Formats: sequence, structure tokens, C-alpha cells
Amino acid sequence: MHEIIDGYTREAGVRRLEKEIAAICRKTAFKLDEENKRVTVKPADLEEMLGSRKYKDEKLSDKNEIGVVNGLAWTSVGGEMLQVEVAVLEGKGEIKLTGSLGDVMKESASAAVSYIRSKTKEYEIEEDFYKTKDIHIHFPAGAVPKDGPSAGVTIATALLSALTGTPVKCDVAMTGEISLRGKVLPIGGLREKTMAAYRHGIKTVIIPEENKSDLDEVEDVVKENIRFVLADNLETVFDNALSEKKETKKQVKKEIETQILTDNSVSSRRISNA
Repeated sequence: MHEIIDGYTREAGVRRLEKEIAAICRKTAFKLDEENKRVTVKPADLEEMLGSRKYKDEKLSDKNEIGVVNGLAWTSVGGEMLQVEVAVLEGKGEIKLTGSLGDVMKESASAAVSYIRSKTKEYEIEEDFYKTKDIHIHFPAGAVPKDGPSAGVTIATALLSALTGTPVKCDVAMTGEISLRGKVLPIGGLREKTMAAYRHGIKTVIIPEENKSDLDEVEDVVKENIRFVLADNLETVFDNALSEKKETKKQVKKEIETQILTDNSVSSRRISNA
């Protein structure tokens, strides 16, 4: 039943599901006779009876990637996983948004860029990156229109990851809008969004702290398998979503120079004591 729902129906009601079950019943009826009074339909038999799977979930990467974040969206037929990709290129400060985005999501992207600009020193980002870098923010499945006030945290996390070269944990998903001060604002459709995260095998979901009371509506099986992080600001989001940054050549060089100075200091003391 779950395979039929996931692969052959995408609707708020059950009309399409009823039609698919009826089609299976008609085809199994031909197999019933005096010797075969019972027919069992397994998931592997669905393609023969209903044709190729009509809806396929996007396969998520099992590796931590830079500039790629798992977002969660609400649709009329349930929750969906929505990845955000950010690429930082040499340029003149152009910001490109692609993926059939509505006005609300475009405003979320602008707010995310402004917040990161206000924190360049704190995150060790070039202060003039908005002048010397082109930023491309992309939502895959461009043929599907996307809009809604819940992608701010996702865009901000992907942007910081791309600018700092810090990978994002692949088993983390998030939802929430943001303010220019980095406050995480509440969203709707939490029950549907968390179910989508559960279907995709997500282990941690970051949600706005103000949505804590909505967790009562989340399915028990989801709460048993997912760790929820309540965030009231972007710092909490970044701390839980970003993996440890690999040491850069500059950092390694600095550590080597520090070690050399320490060794020289020790050697000087030994000579003076001798």
C-alpha cells in the first residue's frame, strides 16, 4: 500500500488511490481459479500491473557537500524535500536566483545575503565578497514553481557553506524563515514536512523554536527516528548543520610557523642554560 501511495498517487484525497487499487483488483481477478483462490500482490508486482512508477523521490547524497542544504517544503499533497544549491564564482557581485522562485523566496534570499554580509568578520569571509563574487542560488526541478516563507534558514546555511568552504551535514534538513538580525521565524505545515524528512532517512531536523508546540501533531514514528533541534537564531542552525571545516593551507602554514617558533625558543633556553 505504501508503495502505491508513494509511487503512483500524489493528491490530497484518495480518489487516485482507489483507482489504482481497482486496477490491481481487475488484473488479479484473471489469476483466480479453482487452484489459485488467493493472490498476493507484492511491491515488485506493481510495475507489471500499474506500469512504471510515476513519482520518484529525489535521491539524496550520502556525503557532506559544500553549498548544498536539505530544505523542507509544504505542498497541497504533503511535505517535500527541497534541496538548495549555492555556487560562489569570481565576478562583479551579481546574485542569480534560479528554479522558478516566487517573490517571497526571492526576498528570503535577499535577507540571507544581507545577514551574511553583516557577519563577514565573525565568519572570516571577505568583506567585499558582494562586490567581487557572483552568487548563484538554485533550487532544482526548475519546472515546478516554488514559493513560501520557510526557506530563509536553508538559503543562509547554503550561502555560508559556499563562502567558507564548510561542508553541510547530509543527514540534516531544516525549515524556517529569517529576519535581518538572524532570528528564526515560525513556519506552517510542520507535520507534513517532518514526514518528508522521515521518508528520506533524515536524522536531524532543525525547526523554529516557536514551532515547539506543533511537535505534538508530528507522527510518533517520526519523533522516534528524528532528532529535532529548536532554533531561535541562525547561530544554532549553523552549529547543528555545518560539519567541521577542513584546515586551509593558510591555517596549516600558521600552525607550522608557530611550532617552529616554539622549537626555536626551547632550543635557545637550552643553549643559555648550558
